[in-house]
Parts: sequence; structure tokens; C-alpha cells
Amino acid sequence: MAMKERMKIRERNRPEVFEMIQEMFLISKDDFLQHLKSAKQIVLEGTSKWSAKITITVLCAQGLQAKDKTGSSDPYVTVQVGKTKRRTKTIFGNLNPVWDEKFHFECHNSTDRIKVRVWDEDDDIKSRVKQHFKKESDDFLGQTIVEVRTLSGEMDVWYNLEKRTDKSAVSGAIRLKISVEMKGEEKVAPYHVQYTCLHENLFHYLTEVKNGGVVKIPEVKGDEAWKVYFEDAAQEIVDEFAMRYGVEFIYQAMTHFSCLSSKYMCSGVPAVMSTLLANINAYYARTTATTNVSASDRFAASNFGREKFVKLLDQLHNSLRIDLSKYRDNFPASNPERLQDLKSTVDLLTSITFFRMKVQELQSPPRASMVVKDCVRACLDSTYKYIFDNCHDLFNQVVDQTKKQDVPREEQGPSIKNLDFWPNMITLMVTVIDEDRTAYTPVLNQFPQELNMGKISAEIMWNLFALDMKYAMEEHEKQRLCKSTEYMNLHFKVKWFYNEYVRDLPAFKDTVPEYSLWFEAFVIQWLDENEDVSMEFLHGALERDKKDGFQPTSEHALFSCSVVDVFTQLNQSFEIIKKLECPNPQALAHFMRRFANTINKVLLQYAAIISKYFGAYLSKEKLPCILMNNIQQLRVQLEKMFESMGGKELDPEASSLLKELQIKLNAVLDELSIVFGASFQPVIEDCVKQMNQELSQMKGNGAANKSNAAMDAETALRPLMDLLDKNLTLFAKICEKTVLKRVLKELWKLVLNTIEKQIVLPPLIDQTGTQLIFSAAKDLGQLSKLKEHVIREEARSLTPRQCAVMEVVLPTIKQYFHAGGNGLKKAFLEKSPDLQSLRYALSLYTQTTDALIKKYTCTQHSQGQSSNGSVGEISVQVDLLTHPGTGEHKVTVKIVAVNDLTWQTNTMFRPFVEVNAVGPNLNDKRRRFGTKTKSNTWSPKYNETFQFILSNEDGPEVYELHLAVKDYCFAREDRIIGMTVIQLKDLVEKGSCASWYPLVKNISMDETGLTILRILSQRTNDEVAKEFVRLKSDSRSAEETV
Repeated sequence: MAMKERMKIRERNRPEVFEMIQEMFLISKDDFLQHLKSAKQIVLEGTSKWSAKITITVLCAQGLQAKDKTGSSDPYVTVQVGKTKRRTKTIFGNLNPVWDEKFHFECHNSTDRIKVRVWDEDDDIKSRVKQHFKKESDDFLGQTIVEVRTLSGEMDVWYNLEKRTDKSAVSGAIRLKISVEMKGEEKVAPYHVQYTCLHENLFHYLTEVKNGGVVKIPEVKGDEAWKVYFEDAAQEIVDEFAMRYGVEFIYQAMTHFSCLSSKYMCSGVPAVMSTLLANINAYYARTTATTNVSASDRFAASNFGREKFVKLLDQLHNSLRIDLSKYRDNFPASNPERLQDLKSTVDLLTSITFFRMKVQELQSPPRASMVVKDCVRACLDSTYKYIFDNCHDLFNQVVDQTKKQDVPREEQGPSIKNLDFWPNMITLMVTVIDEDRTAYTPVLNQFPQELNMGKISAEIMWNLFALDMKYAMEEHEKQRLCKSTEYMNLHFKVKWFYNEYVRDLPAFKDTVPEYSLWFEAFVIQWLDENEDVSMEFLHGALERDKKDGFQPTSEHALFSCSVVDVFTQLNQSFEIIKKLECPNPQALAHFMRRFANTINKVLLQYAAIISKYFGAYLSKEKLPCILMNNIQQLRVQLEKMFESMGGKELDPEASSLLKELQIKLNAVLDELSIVFGASFQPVIEDCVKQMNQELSQMKGNGAANKSNAAMDAETALRPLMDLLDKNLTLFAKICEKTVLKRVLKELWKLVLNTIEKQIVLPPLIDQTGTQLIFSAAKDLGQLSKLKEHVIREEARSLTPRQCAVMEVVLPTIKQYFHAGGNGLKKAFLEKSPDLQSLRYALSLYTQTTDALIKKYTCTQHSQGQSSNGSVGEISVQVDLLTHPGTGEHKVTVKIVAVNDLTWQTNTMFRPFVEVNAVGPNLNDKRRRFGTKTKSNTWSPKYNETFQFILSNEDGPEVYELHLAVKDYCFAREDRIIGMTVIQLKDLVEKGSCASWYPLVKNISMDETGLTILRILSQRTNDEVAKEFVRLKSDSRSAEETV
């Protein structure tokens, strides 16, 4: 009666449970009441009529305790149902025994329990003694107790071994296979199958019938929330069945997971499935040292069915991969709930991977991060293709609808006629990448080191875009139907996209991007066109500047606006190249070489135009200086641009070109400085002429004292100083420092050269030697200087007083050009060859004739050498002897012969040799001898000997022999055929020498020798000087025509 009353109370308190069962199975009310009545009767009768056949197979155990001294055990198992007890055989010395023994029992009470105990069999003296006092002589290894009422169908389960008392030492688990057959229910499905049917029907009813296909997730919290599958009534039904018929909670979870797998795309379901699978994983994978049963074995014993669940997970895994490969469609970024489902879907994938690895114990299951990454890549591949194929329509959806353009379908893709497609494509790609960055990356954060949606999106998009873009630019390069500026704009767009989204990605961090090479040809095209623009701009700037009179750009600037305009344009062009931020070294070098050519062409053209018209502005007071300042400013700005372009790191070819350009501009500035300085030559010559007139009035051979010399110098310099003071003050104000120094250098040289030509170095008055000195001067590059001396009417030499004045004049001029450090450097002035030449000439003025001749013989060591070749040769023997008493030197000269004379004449040929001794202190000694003539022979033999007595005041090394072969002519001057010089310094050690000497057309000398010759030529009253000048001025006479 108690059971009947309890059933009535349940019907009355929970009618919704019975109503749900009726509706779920679509049973009419009358039928349902009939079934309910039958069920009640079965329950009431079940307590007295219940009976079952139980088959128990003891399969194996693992991780048992070691009870023997040997560190092992001899286990066996006893199985007891009710009062019936069975025993397995003993497995000796094994902690992981396998019995595989089957026992059959009959049970008539559902409240009975199955007791399974594991023992260690002992057969020693101790155990026999123990048997007298206790029923159990063997050691206890553990037990498990199973309620009969919880059994259903067939079960293959691992049971953990439990303790009997707190003192028991137990470990391990035992595997039992239990089969139950209830009396009267032989044909009824096993309880686990019945539960599955019940759970699946409840799920279908609640989802499809009651909720329109949407899974309703119960709102529960707590650690056990995952075991709640439905709301109250439905959950009570499944829990009641599971409890009554012994369905394990893990079986319930796996059954519900199976149901949810058909609805995994419903909102909220992935999270529930992920939690369920995580707990299933934890259940099977939780192995301890006491059980020592592997997760794989525990799972294999599952009542749900190993193969069934594995197949379910495999199918689910494939479905999840397919859906993740379309994550943009299935989990739109605009839907926060679906984004959360995306995160849960990835968690579910991770749980499946964990299950395969920890429960199935597979060696290398696909990693969840790699699976998700592959799905993302697949989705992005399809996304790129979609936006590529529908770029026009999609872009119009993104931009302002008022700017929407209607374009025929066939013209909406990439075109060779324009570049409109590519910027739009970049905009759409950026939209996708930004969405992945902001919406998807924060959600899919389970693998931060391996998966970053934004980065993967950027990498995939760029790689696909790069292939298409490269091909498109190759096609455009063949046709070039668009403007170069359009290609440049696209280049900037691509550069921005790469720098903003791609550059810092791991795959590209240490690589040189190729995109600059796609546009290399178009950048060069733009640079070619830019060169033409720059040249036009240059001419326009110069014309404007010329029209405005080359006015300085400001009161502080010393150059005009054309330089600023030209470099503004060049800098603007370079800024565009610079902003390209070309990452490819080869392409950048190509750009720099091309731009360097433009700079070279523009600046050289500017310099050429300035040089061409420079002469026309020499009469203007300031313009020549401004124009030179312009050239100097070109050099300054060029240096700045050189540094901006890379300086030392610039491409070698471009660097070399710009450095050569700097040298060329420097040469132009030098040339303009020379031209500008030369424009002052007439006024400087006039000033120096006045200076010369002042000096000529300063007669007297006595040396003036310092104060008088200073006063005389001030008087003589006044005209020149007035001129310089006026101009140099102006130049200091309007010339840049570099230009000023160049102008000062030119004026310095001009002033000194003019003083040298008009005052210091006298004109040549010995007309017999003029031709030779002209020839020597020509060799020294001073022919013009000599001619100016020769044509002067006045012939005079400086007096000692005048030399003293000049000694004061030169430091005064030097100090003026130094200008207290604001002008030329002292070191430059002091080392100036023009100043040194003047000083040297002045120093020679005060020396005697003998001293000058000695200076000549000691410095002119190459007199007998000529670049014009020889005109014959002469054989001479020279012997040198010094008297031991008087110290006089005796030189014996033997003229042996002359050979191979080159000479043409219409008359009788009568050659002879003239021998001259040259050196100091010979004015009172014989200085010349001559051989006899020989008739009509071009290789005459003489064998004549002559003796010269030299002074004992100097050694023989300061003397030389001057030999000349001449053609004797009666009643007129003998004609010179050739000559040579023998210096006695070469004979001092030997004492004698016999050799052939080549005959040259004239004597060679350097500038020192030429200066000495000029000075000696002024000493008209000195016979030794006149003779020396004639001797050294002689040159080969003109030949007669045969």
C-alpha cells in the first residue's frame, strides 16, 4: 500500500512530467492512462516476482598492491551475489593479472549487491598460523561493490578497488564484464538503449516541436551544471530513469553530446558541447597512481560504445572544419552572439584534439591551432577571390553612395586602360584585414603564439594580391596606356598597404619586398618625364631671374632666386622618390642613378647658361659676384642633396656622377673667377704703371733706410691701394666666402704678375738672344710674359733703393689681401708661386754677375737635353787638374771629332767647334777657343786640344763647358748648327772623361735660369754678362733650301 500511495502523490505533485511523456510520444489520453495503469501494476508486482540471470566475467586487474617480500603478489578474485560465492584461479607473481573467467548467478532480490574482492594468496607458515585465529588467511588487495538494481543489458566497466577499513592498503582497478537478463524482459531492449531512446526523443521534442528547431539551453550554474541537459520536467525524467536503471552520468553526458552534435550551429550550442566534451575528457583521462588504468582502456569499456563515439567526433570535426572555413559567413563580425559561438567552436575543436590525444591516446592528432589556421586560410582564399570578382559592387557599398559609378560588367575588373580597380581592391582588403584585427582576433585568442587572425589575414591577402598585382604591372609595362603619375599614385597606395599591414609580419620581417620592382619601370618613366619638366623649369626660372636683374632673394642672401627655384623643384622631385621608401636596394640604386643624371643635366645646363652670359655682366658692379654666388650655391645645395640621397651609402655610380658634377661646377666657378679677375687687368695695369712711374723717380743706388722705404712704398702703392680698397670692400659684402676667396686669389695673382711684368722683371734688350729665350720661355709656358717684356720701350734695371721699396711693397700687398683673417690665408699667400717668383727675382737683382752665373751653373743641370732630338754628336775628352800650390784649376779640352751633322747649305760647308768656359771669376781669363775649320764634311775630325785656367776661389763643380758647332761664313755671322754643355761637377771625382755628347738645337733651362738671363741682359756695360746672355740665348740657325 505504501508504494501505491507514493505513486499517487507523484502523479498529483508533478503532473507536467506525465503530460510531457504523453505529448513526446504522441499518445492519446485514454491510451496513456491505460499504459500508466499497467505500469503501476508491474511496479506493485515487481517486488515479489522480480528475478534475473547475471553473468559476470572477471577479465583483468591493474596496479595491484605488492604484499609479498619479493615485491609482488599472487592475486585471485572472489565474486559473491547474495549468498552465492565464486573464486578465480590464482595468478602468481603478477600485479597486473589477467583471469578472463566467467561466472553465472541467479538473483531474486533487486536489493542484492555484487561483492568483488581481490586477494593475495599466501601458503607460508605465518598464514597457516593466522588461519587458526581468523577466517581469512590471505592478504586483502581491494574490493568493489555493485548494486544489482543498477545493472542493465551488458556492461564492460573498470571499477576502482576500494578499502574495507581505513587500515587497508589498496591500489589499482579491476575490469568486469557484466550481463543481466531480467525475467519477463528477455526481449526488452537494454536499459542503456532505452535511455538513449528516451533522451533523444526528449531532445527532439523540446527542440523541434516546442522551440522551432532552436536548442533551449537550461540556465544553471555551478560545477555540476554540465550534467543538466534540459529544463526541470525533462531533466527529472532522464535523471529518474538513469537512477532507477543504473545509467552512468557519463553515459548521459555522451548521449546529450550526440544529440547536440546535430544542432552544433545553433547559438550557444558550441559552448555547451565544448564544456560537455571537456568533462568527458576529464572523466576518462583522469588516471591515478592507485588505479593505473589507461584512459584508452577506460574509454574502451564505455557502455556508449567506443567506435560510435569516435565516429561521432570524427564527423563533428569535419563539419566544424567546413564551417570554420566559412567563418565570415557563419560567424559574422556584426553579431556578438555568433562571435562567441566562433570562440566556443574553436574550444570544441580543441577538446576533440585533447580527446584524441589523451583519451584515444593517438600519437600525433592534428593540432587544433593548425586546424583553425588552415580553416582561416581557406576562408581568406575564398574571401579574396570573392572581393576580386565583385570588387566594383563591393566598393560601391563601402564608399559614399552619392559617388557610386555605373560601369559595364565587363569593365569592372582589372583593365589595361586604367588603374581604377587596384586602389578599390586595396580598400576592400584593408576592410577585411581590419575586421579580422578588431572583431575576430580578440575572439580567437586561444592560441596567441600560433594564431593571430589579423596577421594571417594580412599575410594571405598580400600574397594573393602580390601575384595578381605583379602580373597586372607586367602587362601594363608592355602597353603603358596610363600616365606615369597614375602609376606613381598606385605605387604609394601599395607601399602604404605593405607598410601598414604586412611589413612587420613574421613571414616578411627579414625579407626585401618585391613590390618596388613591379613599379620600377614606371618610376624610371616618371623620372624621365620629370627631367624634361626640370629642364623647362630651369629655363623659366633663369628667364624670370634675368628679367628681375638677378636680385638677391633677401637682404641676407647673396644669391638670386633662380638657384632657389631650381633646387626647390629638384627637392620636390626627390621628396617623391624618398617617400616611396623603396625597400629594394637594386631598385633604389636604379632610381638614384636616374635622378643623379637629372641633377647633373640641370645643374650643368644652369652653369653653362650663366657662363655663356657672364661676360655681358662684367661691367655691372654686383651682378658678376651674384652669378658666381649662384654657382657656389649650386655646389652647396648639391652637397646637401648628396647627403639626403644617402651620402656614403649612395649607389657608387650615382655617387661618382654627383662627385664629378661637383668637380665640374668647381671648375666653372674657377673659370668665372678667372674671367672676372681678368676684367680688372686694364685698371690694375694702369695702377701698376703709375706705381712704376713713382718708382722711377726714386733714383739712387744707395740702399734706403726702413722708414724712407716705407714712405716710398706708401707713395708707390697709393693708386693700387685705392683701387683695391674700393673693390675688395664691395666684394666682401656681396660675395659668398668661397667666391670671395677665389676672386681674391685671381686679383692677387693678377696684381703680382702685373708688378712682375711691368716693374720687377726687366725686358730683354739683347736682340741676339731673343729667339732662344723665347724658345725657353715657350717651354715654360711663359711666352706671352716674355713678349710683353720685349716690346717694352723702356729698358732699365731696378736700383737698390727701388728694390728696398719693393721689399716693403710686397708684404703690404700680402697683408691687405689677408685682411686680418677675413681674406686669403697667410699660408696660401706665403706659399704662392707668384710671390715666391717676385721675391726670388728681387733677391737676384742685388747679386753680382759672377754670383748669378754661379747660380745658373749650379741650378741648370739639363741644358744639353732637348725634346726636339739631336742634330749630330761630338766626341770630347776633358781632363781636370788642380795646382797643389796656387789651387788654380786647369781644364784640358780635346775636341776629337764631330759625327752625323744634320745641316743643309747651298754654299761651301766649313764646320768648326767653339769651346767656352762658363763660371764665376773668369773676367780676367781666357774664356773661349775655336778649332780650325774643315771643308765640306759632315763628320769632321779635329783632334785639337785647349786649356782653360779657372779661378781658385771656387771649386770646379761651379763651372761648365759650353760647346757649339758652327758653319764658318766670311763677311757675316757664323751660323750655329748645334750645341751641348758639359758640367765639370761630373768630372770632379774621376778627373777626366771622354765621351760622345749629343748636339741640340738650343739650351734648355728652367724658370730660375730664365730669370737670371733676364737680369743679366740688363747689364749692358758688363762684357761677361753680355757674353753669357748671348751664349745661353743662341739657338740653331735657319737652314738654307737646297
